[in-house]
Amino acid sequence: MKICIYGAGAVGGLIAGRLAQTSHEVSVVARGAHLTAILRDGLRIVAEERQSATRLRANNDPEKLGPQDCVIVAVKGQSLPEVAAGIAPLLGEDTSIVTAMNGVPWWFFDRLAFGGGKLRMETLDPDGKLSAAMPTDRIVGCVVHLAASTPEPGLIRHNMGKRLILGEPGGRNTARTQVIVEALKGAGFEAEASGFIEKDFWVKLLGNVSFNPVSALTLATANRMIADDYVKAYMVAVMRECLAIGRAVGVDADIDPEARMDMARRLGAFKTSMLQDMEAGKRLEIDGLLTGTLEVAKKAGVAAPFTESLAGLARLRAESTGQYP
Repeated sequence: MKICIYGAGAVGGLIAGRLAQTSHEVSVVARGAHLTAILRDGLRIVAEERQSATRLRANNDPEKLGPQDCVIVAVKGQSLPEVAAGIAPLLGEDTSIVTAMNGVPWWFFDRLAFGGGKLRMETLDPDGKLSAAMPTDRIVGCVVHLAASTPEPGLIRHNMGKRLILGEPGGRNTARTQVIVEALKGAGFEAEASGFIEKDFWVKLLGNVSFNPVSALTLATANRMIADDYVKAYMVAVMRECLAIGRAVGVDADIDPEARMDMARRLGAFKTSMLQDMEAGKRLEIDGLLTGTLEVAKKAGVAAPFTESLAGLARLRAESTGQYP
């Protein structure tokens, strides 16, 4: 297949580097110092203290890469308008678009029974440009269960995990999902198809909506947050609200918050992606994680005071450092 990864940061870069070591024709849309380093030295990946470098096509202009069989969008939510504006040259008649992202996707309501397909994520796609550029019938959602970082331009460090869960909105998987699953398996990922990808997004959201913003506020690693009884109790309260919100729209994550804490506890002293962005001075992914969750809550009529307070604190913290517009 011809596969383009739009956004070759930590997760996108890892996926691109691994796929490029197989028989697929892989390219990336990147920019700035990262693009310069990739063109000069190849895309470098460090895993288990071994480094590899792979040459692949890279450009900041999607038009230079042409139509693809599959485009994997691996950017933070705040970068989606840029993707929507630039993705058209990559799309052929049957191109699949994989959204490998955290948080509530803009297409979340499109195939749910709740709302009868008439509801939109207005806070995430206020003018409908994301839906127009990346229509739901092309979408394959991807929930990412791995950790990676970019210690320097052109270099991806794979820290832990290989699991990728994929599925089309509403559980209506077609052949496109299995083809992508097989390609990712061939690249060494633990890829699997889901019969209800919205649920898998919500399971991941349970941790993201609590650990990520709290880490940005406290600058603490996950193990320190869990070790503080007051902080842990606050995050559990946010998780319980998130569970209730999902259930109200027919998306039951079906996991106990304490069990979710145990999952994080086993990972030890890791930095969330939002903490990494905070330390790097990057914009924080507040809308996809918190604003989107609260929009779902409002549409479902579910009170979420803990999540609201966390959203307000995280937003104000990020505004103070110029990391939230």
